[in-house]
Amino acid sequence: MTPLVPVLLRRIAADGPLSVAQFMAECLLHPEHGYYTTRDPLGAAGDFTTAPEISQMFGELVGLALAQAWLDQGRPAPFALAEPGPGRGTLMADMLRATAGVPGFHAAAQVRLIEASPTLRARQRATLAAHDVTWHDTLDALPQMPLFLVANEFFDALPIRQFRRAPDGWSEIRVAARDGALLFAAAPPVPQTALAHRLRDTRPGDIVELCPSAAAAVQAIAARIQTHGGAAIIIDYGDWRSLGDTLQAVRGHASEPVLANPGQADLTAHVDFEALSAAAAPARVTPMTAQGVFLARLGIAERARLLARAMTGAALDQHHAAFQRLTDPGEMGSLFKTIAIHPQGAPAPPGYDP
Repeated sequence: MTPLVPVLLRRIAADGPLSVAQFMAECLLHPEHGYYTTRDPLGAAGDFTTAPEISQMFGELVGLALAQAWLDQGRPAPFALAEPGPGRGTLMADMLRATAGVPGFHAAAQVRLIEASPTLRARQRATLAAHDVTWHDTLDALPQMPLFLVANEFFDALPIRQFRRAPDGWSEIRVAARDGALLFAAAPPVPQTALAHRLRDTRPGDIVELCPSAAAAVQAIAARIQTHGGAAIIIDYGDWRSLGDTLQAVRGHASEPVLANPGQADLTAHVDFEALSAAAAPARVTPMTAQGVFLARLGIAERARLLARAMTGAALDQHHAAFQRLTDPGEMGSLFKTIAIHPQGAPAPPGYDP
């Protein structure tokens, strides 16, 4: 039993079964026993690896895409260069290195990181020691100014609610307790206004996931971009519309049952890009694009060739493997999708169809 389990059992005894969103929030962000508040989860010694940790090429290309969007919008100054859920700070460090040669970009940029974990903030502070960085607890705390933002594997960790369609409504799936153990249980079916539009493309028994905090996060981002200018690049695994149970727990780079080790495994769910796109109005949103296609349009093949010239042996093999992992349709190339948000009247960042 993990240290968080008694906490969850007491809460369920006092308040009744938890929604999946409440369970996820406790598991990931409990101040004493939460997954993100107690560890650095990345890398070989952690539980998972993200694209910026796989290759510098990822951050370099994303950074240059945002820099081009900044140029296309007339070089606004000052502006916020922001990242929510920045992990170890690797992506931002690669972006800043790649954009150092863009005239005026660094002078105008205010680097802003949105991070709730004290452990990860300390790691980011070390990674970005050469830069002036401001940390925020929430996206709402970002200043009202032009915003150029990247969110990579941020939305997949936001708490979701799960609903199973019934003949006469939707049954919310909750985390309950029995005999000192956690289990999933379905609440009685009731109508759900937020899911009324899903009656057309689902059948009884189908599971649909909602992420209320994702819509609020996108609205905070898009409102600044539409009002003040800027662009946001969002990259995550998922698809256009939620369907099915996608909640998963990962520990030691392997999947495990979601209720097996609360607080000691990462919990994520697939991102519903249709919902993100709808929440961005009235700002413009690009068509959803596979990560491999996006990186190819940004020139990752040429960048890979240039870097390979200085490599031999194992380093070269690892470089080729990283390129494949980021772009191949059988790996991250198709599983991960991306959209960009930009103001009405401004071009989309590079890498997207108009």
